[in-house]
Amino acid sequence: MTATTEKTGAAAVECVGVQKSFDGTPVLRSIDLHVEQGQVLCIIGPSGSGKSTFLRCMNHLERIDGGLLRIAGEMVGYREHRGKLHELRHHEIAKRRADIGMVFQSFNLFPHMTVLENIIEAPMSVRRTKRAAAEADARRLLDKVGLAGREGAYPRMLSGGQQQRVAIARALAMHPKIMLFDEPTSALDPELVGEVLAVMKELAEEGMTMIVVTHELGFAREVADRVVFMDGGYIVEQGAPEELFSNPTTPRCKDFLSKVL
Repeated sequence: MTATTEKTGAAAVECVGVQKSFDGTPVLRSIDLHVEQGQVLCIIGPSGSGKSTFLRCMNHLERIDGGLLRIAGEMVGYREHRGKLHELRHHEIAKRRADIGMVFQSFNLFPHMTVLENIIEAPMSVRRTKRAAAEADARRLLDKVGLAGREGAYPRMLSGGQQQRVAIARALAMHPKIMLFDEPTSALDPELVGEVLAVMKELAEEGMTMIVVTHELGFAREVADRVVFMDGGYIVEQGAPEELFSNPTTPRCKDFLSKVL
């Protein structure tokens, strides 16, 4: 892959011409995006528009086919040499990925581990954090997400909302520079959605850089600094939430919002 020459400043995320295809079918078509540190960006759009793929490319769970993607000034999965991008080795990718927290639709907790064990596993194995320090941090984070005292529980003993809050605590335990959320409430019963969104709102208020793929448009309107509407692998429209939701400028965005608002 040929490297793109554009340089980043102090951006948390910088995407230039990002492309991704599956079996010859384009999924991301030359995506350009700039996210500043401390911003909350919400990505909305219909199913199949490329939202989740874009998020997965940010931490190299999917390889990009073209363009350039930097997180906190560094390419996650590649290094540049003589004008071309070369994929890093697994341990190098893991080291850079440690700065990127990700929360998935499904909670992805280890079922054979307790809540505490789920949270301390990555800090101990990747960051080489001592167990006592990792456990103290895990307890602090469990209190933060409203689950103090549940350290010894197993995932099967928790509700979906509680499991997702554990997943958020697990991501935060790595002290990431940015948090990615891939439709974090889509697998939850409606009455459990609020408890997860409340934790996310608190993170936003504390200045965490967040990129959120979501169908929760009320959350996007209230919390996001900017909203991006994607369709067909393109960023069709973006802007401040009050502008995009109240006065979309493209026919496709207008049509989408007319059906979901």
